[in-house]
Amino acid sequence: MKNVNLNALRVFSVVASHENLQRAAEELNLSRGAVSQRIKQLEIELGVVLLVRGARGVSLTPEGERCHAAMQEALAILDTAFVSIGEGGDRVTLHLGSSTATKWMMPRMDAFAAKFPNVSLSTQVHEQVLARSLGRNEIAIWPGKAHDTNAAHGSRRLADIRLVAVCSPDFLRPDWPMGLETLLTLPLLQDAHRRWEKLIQETGYGDTHKLLNFDRSALALDAAIGGHGVAIAPTYMVENDLRSKKLVEIWVDPDPSEDGLYISWAKDHLGQARIKRIVDWIASEFG
Repeated sequence: MKNVNLNALRVFSVVASHENLQRAAEELNLSRGAVSQRIKQLEIELGVVLLVRGARGVSLTPEGERCHAAMQEALAILDTAFVSIGEGGDRVTLHLGSSTATKWMMPRMDAFAAKFPNVSLSTQVHEQVLARSLGRNEIAIWPGKAHDTNAAHGSRRLADIRLVAVCSPDFLRPDWPMGLETLLTLPLLQDAHRRWEKLIQETGYGDTHKLLNFDRSALALDAAIGGHGVAIAPTYMVENDLRSKKLVEIWVDPDPSEDGLYISWAKDHLGQARIKRIVDWIASEFG
């Protein structure tokens, strides 16, 4: 094994992520010259050129790509290991999207606490699927087209992604049933998935000036509850608000979606009765 300076590898990883020496230097709280010098020293130690410097930044050579991929994999392994250090058996971390946390998990917190009184549950919200493997006592819920492909994870499909359009019961609208052409003439509340735009493009209906954009599904749904228009979201996100009469369903997407909602957990902990019970309970809530 080559005697490589680990700190230089860390500097290289930050530079590779930014593809810019100055931005990497700012993140690392180093001078641009110090960053450049450490990369040069690393290249000497490895005997390869890792970066090509240009006027607008740096780009990775094939050897640099391989080194960066190896670093990302190693850092992910370390992240997984570190997250388990000091974690007691009574603490469980649930990773999920922000809107799933707000609209699905939060209304069930009391039920979870009653079902698992000795479990300390913490939630971490993410905009993308975790890049690392799950550690001890970690569970993840995320939408996708297929099961989790991480060989270290167990995976289970929780629900199909079925889209519905919803609005406040007090929102003025044509009577049910409502066709898509009529629906798309109403004020439309859209999240980052841009589902309204996709429907407009696919059908040729609608008037795009009536689109109001939000960066999260939960915000668009809250705007619908406030009577500002019609939101579109998966059924599992709106079922609690439908049940409490805060929202009413006015349209259902007739086309089946290939997407589903999945739950993942570390295979190493299949024998842990507590994790299995929590996974089973979450699955039952989607049943």
